[in-house]
Amino acid sequence: MPNERFEACIAACDACATACDLCAASCLREADVTPIARCIRLDMDCAALCRLASAMMTRGSELAADICASCAAACEACADECEQHAHEHCQACAAACRACAEACELMAVPVLQSPTASLRPGTL
Repeated sequence: MPNERFEACIAACDACATACDLCAASCLREADVTPIARCIRLDMDCAALCRLASAMMTRGSELAADICASCAAACEACADECEQHAHEHCQACAAACRACAEACELMAVPVLQSPTASLRPGTL
């Protein structure tokens, strides 16, 4: 069982990865993917980072805060892009990305305060 401190963020990361996968798959079913190509790419990148962040927190990795900082940035970029599209799946993805970014930012606080803070044992 993961550290209780990480549970909400792990859940947000897992939900976001699923929303991003659904968004990308739905976007790929569109007749013309050219206008939403960036959305698809960001969905895939965000989903991958969310899964990595979830795994790192589950393991209690000393690098989890660093990954969460990157995950938050990816989530924000993905949300910004998805919000530009009217598709229901894009809007749902944007909401999941915003929630995940917020949760990951809380986990990344040591990184945001000091570039090497997360590398010190016991910072997470």
